[in-house]
Amino acid sequence: MKYPNIVRAVFVSRPNRFIATVRLDGRTETVHVKNTGRCLELLIPGSEVWLTEPGSPGRKTRYDLVAVRKPTGVLFNIDSQAPNTVVKEWLSNRNFDKVVPEYTYGNSRIDFYMERGDDRFLMEVKGCTLEVDGIGYFPDAPTTRGVKHINELAAAASKGYKAVLAFVIQMEGVFEVRPNIATHPEFGAALLEAQKAGVKVLFLTCHVEPDTLEIVTNYADL
Repeated sequence: MKYPNIVRAVFVSRPNRFIATVRLDGRTETVHVKNTGRCLELLIPGSEVWLTEPGSPGRKTRYDLVAVRKPTGVLFNIDSQAPNTVVKEWLSNRNFDKVVPEYTYGNSRIDFYMERGDDRFLMEVKGCTLEVDGIGYFPDAPTTRGVKHINELAAAASKGYKAVLAFVIQMEGVFEVRPNIATHPEFGAALLEAQKAGVKVLFLTCHVEPDTLEIVTNYADL
């Protein structure tokens, strides 16, 4: 995926989960943060950030904050909507007969339902923006919804679906995502049980630019 326009700014503060203040062209601007996670290790005063201007009518803020450079120099895309967008693009090149986003299964809305021949797939997508010592971790805040979705995937696997949990790694140089049990032990326990039930876990590595997020992983068996 590619953002149609992008501008550089400097992060100042984050008054709440939804907005941040930045310095842009010598002025202070309030912007929308497209990620409600904590992002404490990323959104640090003085950090380089990148904004996109959707141009949607009736908005309270002119810009969305979508990317940030960590003090280590690594660029992170933190747009929580981007993982589903890039996975949809990626799946379109995987020779599926059908790809259906936002598929209702059980009591959940699963991100993707796919068909290939007689095989039926269910895929849930999670974006990873938390990195510690070269390892990705998820989640960065407790997610009861995430646990619910993993349990639904495990149930689907037991009924013959090819169930997949895909972590989109929204930074370069990281190739593995582990459950962040320090923050949400229930997620780690649910993930372990789901894998035992046959849920396949994918780590989708990406190429990241201020205006671009692109999956570069190639899984021959999906």
